[in-house]
Amino acid sequence: MRLAVPGPAVVDGDRSDRWQPTSGSGSEAAVPGMAGGRIAITCIPMADSGAGRLRRLAEELEETGLHLEGAGAAREILVEEIDLALRPPIHERRAASAGTILEPAAEPASWASGTQLEITRTPLAEQPLGAARRFADGLSSWLLRRTDGPNEWIVFDRPAGSERDLVVLASFFDATIVQRHPAGSVRVVGRFGVLRWEGICWHHEPPVGSWVDTFASGSTYGDPGVLKAMLEFAVHDLGSLGIGAMLVYRPVADHGPPVEERLPTPPPLRIRRASHLAPLRHALAQVDGAAMFDADGVLRQLGVRLVPTALAEERVEPLGGTRHTSGRRYSYDDPFATVIAVSEDGPVSVLRQGAVLGHSSDGG
Repeated sequence: MRLAVPGPAVVDGDRSDRWQPTSGSGSEAAVPGMAGGRIAITCIPMADSGAGRLRRLAEELEETGLHLEGAGAAREILVEEIDLALRPPIHERRAASAGTILEPAAEPASWASGTQLEITRTPLAEQPLGAARRFADGLSSWLLRRTDGPNEWIVFDRPAGSERDLVVLASFFDATIVQRHPAGSVRVVGRFGVLRWEGICWHHEPPVGSWVDTFASGSTYGDPGVLKAMLEFAVHDLGSLGIGAMLVYRPVADHGPPVEERLPTPPPLRIRRASHLAPLRHALAQVDGAAMFDADGVLRQLGVRLVPTALAEERVEPLGGTRHTSGRRYSYDDPFATVIAVSEDGPVSVLRQGAVLGHSSDGG
């Protein structure tokens, strides 16, 4: 049985009324096998569920860490953009990527220097938002929306679509970023930290600065700047991509506890040099074991197996799986070291002297 179903259809991302009765006039449609070949079908307009869906989405976001502050209009466009990122138009079985920068409060003159990007700005003028979105890929081209002021289309001289990039953009634009990545992930980034849509639920990563001071203040355990860079790398470069890893920062020059070296000496990649992070991430995604960094944040060993002492095994309780337990016990044996363990599920733990100093899922 085939019935003509009323309602808007999505065609190449645009909605249009495509329903027509199969025959006759009004709301009658032919149904084979029925007496007389016809049955009257009453066409009742479907209620618009968009407002209810947006309301439920706003409540869900509030529950997961995104506190929708500010004027009503700003809240509305933020929820609208997130809804569009979660429900993108489909064209030839492809879901388009997208990116929107909302309500930037920083002076535009500071954007380029802060982000180290060359930025081209073009006012939308009379162009509808829906048309402008087709050119905003959420990597090198973005839609910029304001509640009180002109909307723009902005283009960067290079792609800036990783989670690390989004954190930098949100900081120097003083804005909220909504992105649907070409891989399908959805992120919302702002002063509240990072919200990641993981297919069935949201995961909230608080701002690194909100908990890094609990273990990186002072110089007793090394350079706070290096520790912060390592944590940012762990959260935004590894955890966001589901790369499990263990980073060990050793600010002292001695050899430390015995470890099992299983791989050749790696290149001296620096955790504070942006151009070194991609190859470091690529390598960590392919090996087990720990990455060891010196006092300056330079990679010295890779794929190291940490071997706890009998005393550490006796005194330090297990923590989660093998990786976290190994890191926690190593931190007991090497009391000036800081161990950052990254779960494949995303959360990051900071360990020192056998204790858990912080955990990214609860802000430390």
